[in-house]
Amino acid sequence: MPLWMLMRATSAALLLLAVLQPAQSAETAAAAAAPASASATRGPVRGSVLFWTFEQQKAGYPHMEDLFPTRLVKRGGPVSPLPVALRPLDVTFKVGGETWTVDDYMTRNRAAGLLVLKDGQVVLERYGLGQTPQMRWTSFSVAKSFSSTLVGAAIKDGRIKSLEDPITAYLPGLKGSGYEGVTVRQLLNMTSGVRWNEDYADANSDVARFATEPSVNGSDPVVTYMARLPREAAPGTKWVYKTGETNLVGSLVRAATGKTLSDYLSEKLWQPLGMEGDAYWMLDTSGAEIAGCCLSATLRDYGRFALFFMHGAKLPNGQAVVPDGWVQQATTTTREATEGLQGRGGYGLQWWTTNGKPYRASGIFGQGIWIDPELNLVVVTQSAWLGATDQPSAMVRQALIDAIAAQYRKN
Repeated sequence: MPLWMLMRATSAALLLLAVLQPAQSAETAAAAAAPASASATRGPVRGSVLFWTFEQQKAGYPHMEDLFPTRLVKRGGPVSPLPVALRPLDVTFKVGGETWTVDDYMTRNRAAGLLVLKDGQVVLERYGLGQTPQMRWTSFSVAKSFSSTLVGAAIKDGRIKSLEDPITAYLPGLKGSGYEGVTVRQLLNMTSGVRWNEDYADANSDVARFATEPSVNGSDPVVTYMARLPREAAPGTKWVYKTGETNLVGSLVRAATGKTLSDYLSEKLWQPLGMEGDAYWMLDTSGAEIAGCCLSATLRDYGRFALFFMHGAKLPNGQAVVPDGWVQQATTTTREATEGLQGRGGYGLQWWTTNGKPYRASGIFGQGIWIDPELNLVVVTQSAWLGATDQPSAMVRQALIDAIAAQYRKN
């Protein structure tokens, strides 16, 4: 029996309860869950996916929908082509004075997928760790950028009137809380001013506790927990990364549209973009999608999303999914985020920014989408890094991306 099936049979109680904080050029994360055993041969999964062995990562990341509660994101219609360039990319790069090839990157950096798109064409597509083009792989926090795009779609559809609307207009359960007076924009860019403890080493921190909030009589546990938090700064004056606020984004979209995130994503993006595979989105304890985590899709479909967003978030027929100027707003950092990150890039509307034109979506264990609009370049990475925060692996990946960008700048 395949390992993923063994994991499925013994991991029914395992739930991913908290999702993650990318930092600087890597991704930081924490997730807590009920203990469960993965297999007799591989040993227990101690607490969460953060503690899976390499073998469990390789077996589990492509099959999250078989291990956790998920909801289908349906594709539909003809598949949008990703043409293969006549001139493939041939790149080497330096790591600590040593020359690495793409083969080195795939094997030594525990890469499951690498896709490079230049001018809308595939110049490099590689798979490792047993992956194939048809197989899905989890996104972890890359999902945040999908969720924020759904907010843009809801504004375009008239379901959300404005980024300047108070969040309480859509989530009345937050009235009278620290979120009174906080706008949709401030929720998205994490400048609400609400106090939050994102210390993953502290068992009593908010990030460790909020996802254990029960759903009572169908209530939204995210709203219930977040409504109890006090304010520490005026809205719009302080940036703090708050996992709970990303999940509030999901609550916002559901309340405004009356639809699940999976159905809305299918309607607005997955079907009209001609994605080649169905996707799955992991659910929380109340049966709602975890807006900040755990979308499972194929490598090429992550690439299709990146091309769509880079080109103004427009469908192949030219129809805009989000309001004019959305992409620019989403990928522009706030002053507060720049200060909070001490100049190491910034944060927009659920997108991480760099000190140049590129921007990125990031997830733990090496999941990423890098977009360079000046070069019309996309780099998608899927990985099973040794640690959720793995600076050496992140540095290697960035060295590869920098070498790719440098090669196209020369040309």
